[in-house]
Amino acid sequence: MPTTEDKIKELEAEYARTQKNKQTEGHLGLIKAKLAKLRRELEDQGSKSGGGGGERGFDVKKVGDTRVGLVGFPSVGKSTLLTTLTGTKSEAAAYEFTTLTAIPGTMKYRGARIQILDLPGIIEGAATGKGRGRQVISAARTCDMIMIVLDAGKPVTHKFLIERELDNFGIRLNQKPPDVKIKKKERGGIDFQWLCPQTKGMNQDIATRILKEYRINCATVTFREDVTHDQFIDVCDGKRTYIPGLYVMNKIDQLTIEELDIIDEIPNYVPISSRDEWNIDELMETIWQKCNMLRVYTKPKGQVPDYDEPVVLHADGPTVEQFCNRIHKSIMEQFKYAWVWGSSCRHQPQKVGKDHVLADEDVIQVVKKV
Repeated sequence: MPTTEDKIKELEAEYARTQKNKQTEGHLGLIKAKLAKLRRELEDQGSKSGGGGGERGFDVKKVGDTRVGLVGFPSVGKSTLLTTLTGTKSEAAAYEFTTLTAIPGTMKYRGARIQILDLPGIIEGAATGKGRGRQVISAARTCDMIMIVLDAGKPVTHKFLIERELDNFGIRLNQKPPDVKIKKKERGGIDFQWLCPQTKGMNQDIATRILKEYRINCATVTFREDVTHDQFIDVCDGKRTYIPGLYVMNKIDQLTIEELDIIDEIPNYVPISSRDEWNIDELMETIWQKCNMLRVYTKPKGQVPDYDEPVVLHADGPTVEQFCNRIHKSIMEQFKYAWVWGSSCRHQPQKVGKDHVLADEDVIQVVKKV
């Protein structure tokens, strides 16, 4: 009886040999849906058998304000980078697979505590379990951002290989969830609401076939965005993880100016030398920006603001209510209003409600009901 891996290989071969044109769009979309389902089965099998990150060294407690995972092939300098950023010693040597477990460290930047997780080097085929790959990628999935560490002197194909492994495991780097909603219902078949033109190959026939592959036979499907087959499959699967990614091109001390100009064309990247500590300041600032962090300082009544321990929020335009929930969910039960000082206010201080949008380095004093 063929295994899940055998079925995946067979479908990948079928997809590769099928001509890509308008007549085969529906068939190709169905193959992609079947592949996504089988990869999900493979991931679930790994989780049940202990390959989902529960083994010793991979189940690392999340601490601090945000978590960043270091992912890359063996011997690209992840361990050295962890030591440079956090001072945590992670064994480094001139041979592959030095790091065999997930090693955490913490760096402080702009008052925020950022946990850096050095993960074992992954290899091609990691998403199917090779080289404990499922554990590594499962741990990466718990991060607020993934830093893909690359050896700047190695072929750029390494970048694409890692992207493929993460993608096969349901991690979508630097993407947002598609604006498509599937509302299941008990009867009535499938109703479609097309709120924007579809120019990337999606149509009612292909969408219906993909839905039925996921055993969705009665639903209202609303398209508010122009999407591809892959994006619609992600919505049907419902278990994709969307994480910001940063490409860290390490060992630039070994490159020429001409080679640096070539890698400068890669988006979302920072060139560094972790050994010589080149460009580390830019890397830390980019981590801050990619994690979408901002600081809000608390001010108890009659006292000065606590500038040493900011409350760090992750959001575009976080509200006072989000700030309160970040401290403790019970605060909103007693919330009356708040005084806010800072760039989000028209006058200093300003009396605001729970929906007021905060800015970086605002100061807030919460007033509770009597």
